[in-house]
Amino acid sequence: MAKQKKIEIIKRRAKYEYHFLQEFEAGMSLTGTEVKSVKAGNANLSDAYCIFKDGELYVKSMFIAPYDFGNQNNHLERRDRKLLLRKPELKKLEKKIKEKGLTIVPYRLYFSERGFIKLEIILAQGKKAYDKRASIKEKDNKRDLDRIKKTNR
Repeated sequence: MAKQKKIEIIKRRAKYEYHFLQEFEAGMSLTGTEVKSVKAGNANLSDAYCIFKDGELYVKSMFIAPYDFGNQNNHLERRDRKLLLRKPELKKLEKKIKEKGLTIVPYRLYFSERGFIKLEIILAQGKKAYDKRASIKEKDNKRDLDRIKKTNR
């Protein structure tokens, strides 16, 4: 059997803008052309966010490009997609986001071992400006140390 390439789409900016508190793995309700387009790697999480609607969690503004070989039944690029979580997890998340400063961030889109498309969502708290500066400083220091280690070999 041919080995399938790993598809993993990450929202890189999330680590810079949020403190991660807790992560959840959620399934998504997708149409056939959406699945084929994600398998081709044509998805983007940069503008995506999660909201509750009638006790259910939805991811909004997640871009999945139209499938190239789709017909007139092709999907809409930025439609609301329902996330599939267990009821206790949904209740816990709904209660938590009512607290000030907490939000749900879609972080990573990937295929599970069984071949299902999963979305890793993070319960997160927004960073303040000084926290962001500290993150940049840590990253610069790590880069400098790696550069020094590389030249000393």
